[in-house]
Amino acid sequence: MQPSGDHNTQDSDASARAVASPSTNPGFYVNGVRANTGPQNNRTLFRSLPDGVLGMMYMSLAFFLVAASDAQVKVLTEAFHPMQIAWTRQMGLLLGALVLLAMKGGQILRTSNIPLQVVRGVLALMTATFFVFGLRFVPLADAVAVCFVAPIMVTAMGALFLGEPVGIRRWSAVIVGFIGTLIIIRPGFASFHPAMLLVVLAATCFAVRQVLSRNLVVQDGVATTITYTAFVSIIVLTVPLPFFWTTPETFNQVLLMIGVAGFAALAELLFVKALEVGMTVVVAPVQYTLIIWGTFYGWIIFGHFPDMWTVLGTMIIVVTGFYIFNRERMLMRI
Repeated sequence: MQPSGDHNTQDSDASARAVASPSTNPGFYVNGVRANTGPQNNRTLFRSLPDGVLGMMYMSLAFFLVAASDAQVKVLTEAFHPMQIAWTRQMGLLLGALVLLAMKGGQILRTSNIPLQVVRGVLALMTATFFVFGLRFVPLADAVAVCFVAPIMVTAMGALFLGEPVGIRRWSAVIVGFIGTLIIIRPGFASFHPAMLLVVLAATCFAVRQVLSRNLVVQDGVATTITYTAFVSIIVLTVPLPFFWTTPETFNQVLLMIGVAGFAALAELLFVKALEVGMTVVVAPVQYTLIIWGTFYGWIIFGHFPDMWTVLGTMIIVVTGFYIFNRERMLMRI
């Protein structure tokens, strides 16, 4: 997941919670981005395309890049410490933040919520680090699928800790979604790997971060939240980096490092652009293409193809995620 390592967009309202973020996922997962309330007319490219279609195109390309970055991360875990890879991934998030800073100016650093922004940044680096550690041992498609339990966790956390009203239908969907996760993990079975619990921790950190983000992006804005997350996560990860650093020895390793950071940076900017031109209700379902790309890369590069139980668990998570998202969208209209 991360979005980097962050990379999901469930923040400012119930609809936005349904979008998952990469950048910082390591793989996995997008930074919190407030939902767009309607179409925009300020685009300069593809003028003949409807805003929703253009937003979906941006979002699809973003998740393609997130999956590509995740695949490169998994390759790098064979030669480098996960902490170094997580740092590289977050450098991509920092690059994206610097581009936003150059475009929008120093005003995006203004905030009255520095403590919460710092906490969010720490949660982002924890998401990325746990995901990379888990990805070292877990098939790519399995890790990506488990991370999609995060939007379901957000619904449960909103009810338990924020007192948000969640009816029996969504609670039922939450329970079914967790069952889907258990089907993929299969604790107690021979196929179970303890590293899968690290992926669950990554999804949990991501969900907590998204709960915090809902107020932050409303008060501070998207660019401010992304920028603080980038700076906090890279500063904290840099402190222990000398103890884990391994200098790349081959040109291919250097290219992979650049690819991890570069794809994460591009994906971050595309996520923001997607929600600027298209409504969240339209672009949110595109997040599930990450499972398709994760499966594709896992099969082509590593020879891993999900077994029947993983496919079943993934389908359950996707269906319940869609249901929760649609249910919250309907309730917002009332």
